[in-house]
Amino acid sequence: MTLAAILVVLVWRGVPLLELALREPAGEPRVVVPRGDLAADEQTTIAIFEGAKDSVVSITTESRVVDFWTRNAYDVPRGSGSGFIWDAQGHVVTNNHVIEGATAALVRLADGRAYPARLVGTAPEHDLAVLHIEAGSERPLPLAVGSSEDLQVGQGVFAIGNPFGLDWTLTTGIVSSLDREIPGKRGTMIRGLIQTDAAINPGNSGGPLLDSAGRLIGVNTAIYSPSGSSAGIGFAVPVDTVNRVVPQLIATGRYAPPVLGVSHDPRGDALLARAGMAGVMVLDVTPGSPADAAGLRPARITRDGRVTLGDVIVSIDGVAVKNSEDLRAGLDVRQAGDAIELGILRNDRRIEVMVTLAAGQ
Repeated sequence: MTLAAILVVLVWRGVPLLELALREPAGEPRVVVPRGDLAADEQTTIAIFEGAKDSVVSITTESRVVDFWTRNAYDVPRGSGSGFIWDAQGHVVTNNHVIEGATAALVRLADGRAYPARLVGTAPEHDLAVLHIEAGSERPLPLAVGSSEDLQVGQGVFAIGNPFGLDWTLTTGIVSSLDREIPGKRGTMIRGLIQTDAAINPGNSGGPLLDSAGRLIGVNTAIYSPSGSSAGIGFAVPVDTVNRVVPQLIATGRYAPPVLGVSHDPRGDALLARAGMAGVMVLDVTPGSPADAAGLRPARITRDGRVTLGDVIVSIDGVAVKNSEDLRAGLDVRQAGDAIELGILRNDRRIEVMVTLAAGQ
């Protein structure tokens, strides 16, 4: 063998031996590479979560059932959801559908403490409910309340909740759209919702939707998904609605929008639609009501059973009213004492009538 060949063999066999000698000892952990400071947006997200998580709660519900044979009554688990501390008195806001049909609810705080909850009131038309817990002086601070009136599509949002029982989960996204509506209970529509692509799954319901300042801007309420899991389309009740409804629930146990004092019905809307008209047929006017004081005229039934059209409400403050649902939604965003301008069709002529709304009963 020539000298050159011997050198080739030595190099061939020696390189692996050299690599083995320089290699880190087997079984030893790899050297950690310092990463440096977190990015500014990461620091913001962490601060939002840390500042809000203690105010978010987990809610589990039970239903009372009676054994058919023994007649013994006992509680069985029903479901779970999320909520958040509303004020210093221990009120907790969640979705109505989280507690609907339950006979008991348990509220668990982020530190592990759990308290039985008392139902204060519900507003199914907005999918909102208020509970109360006796947590003493060590209850978490309420979330800071923001505004939903000035939200813009594209701004960042943060959802905290308990999806699939995975407690205190944070998801992030953006405002995807505004003023959405979805079907609610009893055939009504829940209107004015915030649409977001932040992942919202079963168990997130009732949890807060926050803006980049850590303020409450909505209550997560539903998802649109054929599979039942997040598909990037979630909805939240805007905080301006929450801030209008929740104080009434705390004060009276129910939400009563201001009263106009007219009777109307979707069947009346259908009669108008057949005649090629859009609006709300005034079927009756309550004596002494704002509508009565403003001189609104109801429909009448003639002796031969025909309906003689009275006033038809076609707008509120210039915004078109196409049906009874539109009228309810238009009144819902106003308060007792507000003066509104109704657009009325009367005897084939449009007139404008000023009405001052009364408190709901």
